[in-house]
Amino acid sequence: MQILREACAKNGPLCVGLDTDPSYLPPEVLGLYKSPAEAVLAYNRGIIEKLGDKAGCCKVQIAYYEAMGLSGLQTYVETLKLLKEHKIPCISDVKRGDIADTAKAYARAHFSGDLETDIITVNPYMGFDTLKPFTEWCTPEKGGKGIFVLLRTSNPGMQDLENQNLSSGGVLLDRVGAELNRIALEMKPLYDKDCCSPVGAVVGCTEEANAQALRKAYPDVFFLIPGYGAQGGQARIAATLLGEAGGTVNSSRGILCAWKKDASLEEKRAKNALTLDDVVQSALRAADAAKKDLLGAKAEIGL
Repeated sequence: MQILREACAKNGPLCVGLDTDPSYLPPEVLGLYKSPAEAVLAYNRGIIEKLGDKAGCCKVQIAYYEAMGLSGLQTYVETLKLLKEHKIPCISDVKRGDIADTAKAYARAHFSGDLETDIITVNPYMGFDTLKPFTEWCTPEKGGKGIFVLLRTSNPGMQDLENQNLSSGGVLLDRVGAELNRIALEMKPLYDKDCCSPVGAVVGCTEEANAQALRKAYPDVFFLIPGYGAQGGQARIAATLLGEAGGTVNSSRGILCAWKKDASLEEKRAKNALTLDDVVQSALRAADAAKKDLLGAKAEIGL
């Protein structure tokens, strides 16, 4: 997690979401490849190889690759390899959460072998015992992996559970957050004093009301911040969540589908003449604009 934090400090807080669905590519580009999975890999490669300092990291949502079957999973694996080759920190958005040996198997699957990645997302809502098989991989002895635990997600349905009042006081997400603070304190002796906890939190930027309170409540926890861009989250909310230990702000469709609204490509769109390079360059321009937007919002609030 500290490597991710340092990459975001160096290259900006943007996380490029490679949640790449084949429908995010124009038909004339898809038609150049033997399969949708091949086209997705070509698009991912184009972005990764030219991303440079436009973003601090990438997030790869496994569901889009699973939906393409075995060829999609191979594209997922190749995408992880590309990110490693280019030294771009990778968050694998897998949202695993289960008990006992099943959780251990999930942790082993995503922290070693063919699917090995740097950081994964996990779901704590079956109980905190489900987190332990993942946090065991976060120690230096096990390679210093990281996890992002769902805390306050960016979807409207978060109100159904995360924001429900507890009889003991507060809401359910507060209980999850208290556990994250406990884990951060427990792991502090394992890392240098300037390192953040290897256990971060997913905190969406679609709700402004308590953004500042959430950031202050978990000062040692690095945030993965979804909801910016296509989901309607504003840069000023994301910037508030970037305080204290910091965070990274994900944008997926806003970058991957930028070509659909890119004025410079209007004529080519009308003629169905877009190339892979056109959509890659449009995505990179969108990433650059998002980075500047987020940095501008941080400057406005004095971060």
